Amino acid sequence: MITPLRDRDTLDVEGLQRLVEHLIAGGVHGIFALGTTGEAPSLSHRLRQEVVRATLDFARRRVPVLVGITDTSFTESVELANLCATAGAAGVVTAPPYYFPAGQPELCEYLDDLAAELPLPLFLYNMPAMTKVSIELSTVQHAMRNPKVIGIKDSSGDMIHLHRLVELSRQRPDNWSVLIGPEELTAEAVLLGAHGGVNGGANVHPRLYVQLYKAATAGDLPRIRELQRQVLDLAGQLYTVGRHRSSLIKGVKCALNLLGICQDGMAEPFRSFREPERGIVRERLVRLGLLNPKA
Repeated sequence: MITPLRDRDTLDVEGLQRLVEHLIAGGVHGIFALGTTGEAPSLSHRLRQEVVRATLDFARRRVPVLVGITDTSFTESVELANLCATAGAAGVVTAPPYYFPAGQPELCEYLDDLAAELPLPLFLYNMPAMTKVSIELSTVQHAMRNPKVIGIKDSSGDMIHLHRLVELSRQRPDNWSVLIGPEELTAEAVLLGAHGGVNGGANVHPRLYVQLYKAATAGDLPRIRELQRQVLDLAGQLYTVGRHRSSLIKGVKCALNLLGICQDGMAEPFRSFREPERGIVRERLVRLGLLNPKA
């Protein structure tokens, strides 16, 4: 889930409420707040706490809410997790601490220490493009011995690594989840045995991604092909408007703003799209059938 912002440090509370309703109405099976698409590392700790309280309040336990607690500070991660537990989150999610790259033995010790302090189940988040550290299979295997660690979201885009994570997950007798981040790979991942996807595009069109997941779990290949084309089209239309890597989040936020769901403020160092980019996103939403051309 994106974090609706009015400005760099002000939550768009009304927009967040509309977004949560939009996601739940679209059939999502859960919400992941304060992840990469949520710009979590760029938000103040005060604002992250506000996001947690508001999201859990608006969700009203209708779907599980997972919250990212990734931080360079161990103590801040634990403090946010404690707030998540009080507010009613189902679990918390951590990527390796960024800036200082940890070796795998150090990461194992970090996860052991973190899990021991947490009041909620823990999901691992493999995002090497952002953290400079990959959660290697040996580290996942180590973490799986802890019953408080219940799964992993893999955003590496490495399908061989995902294959191995799925095989590894079968060694855990209880429910260990493997989720994939890149939305273009969700259907393929589920067909291979993964348990679902955490898809940024679902902010805009949640029902599309839910339908794709259901088609994949049913093994309905003709339906998968049809929906996969739509997912690739949405990504190609909305994520490529700007010139920089920030275009993905800017495109999603701009689309949500044009759809009347929330404000499209960005956390520093980024700015929301201005014209002519907004005009391009508007045209593409119309082309995708998501926006009335008269709106």
